[in-house]
Amino acid sequence: MRVFAWLWRGVRGALFGLAVVVVLIEEFGWRPLSAWLARIAQWPPLHWLEEQIRRLPARWALGLFLVPAVMLFPLKLAALGLIHRGHAASGLALILGAKVLGTAVVGRLFVLLEPQLMQFAWFVWLLDWWHSTKRKVNLALRASTLWRGFRSIRRRWRAWVRRTAR
Repeated sequence: MRVFAWLWRGVRGALFGLAVVVVLIEEFGWRPLSAWLARIAQWPPLHWLEEQIRRLPARWALGLFLVPAVMLFPLKLAALGLIHRGHAASGLALILGAKVLGTAVVGRLFVLLEPQLMQFAWFVWLLDWWHSTKRKVNLALRASTLWRGFRSIRRRWRAWVRRTAR
């Protein structure tokens, strides 16, 4: 029985770590990148395109929302091919670039298509589940020793910077 408890603790820790990474990407990647694309979309041709996207019916909106994941998959495979051939830095750069671009596009599409996507009951349920999970992960993260340690280091760093700046 102790083996299962130990195993479950390890699985739970790994899942928590993965959830923290996903939440951090969403908080510090999705929103700023989406806002960056919104600024770029002030260019008239892109603004026109966004207006057309906003007018899509729900099923078309769902299809368009899935396009970035499908289109970036070959790039990720190419990156793995580069890594396999010994070009690890190039492969990693391609994966990171695809991830940043994909995050920006999906974030912006979500902002544009949210009203249409909310017409699907399963999407509403999934989004509610995501918000609930994100809240729980944030609470657990903020209660963790690691988070408190980083906050303490950050406070000391800021105090040092203030003292040094004077």
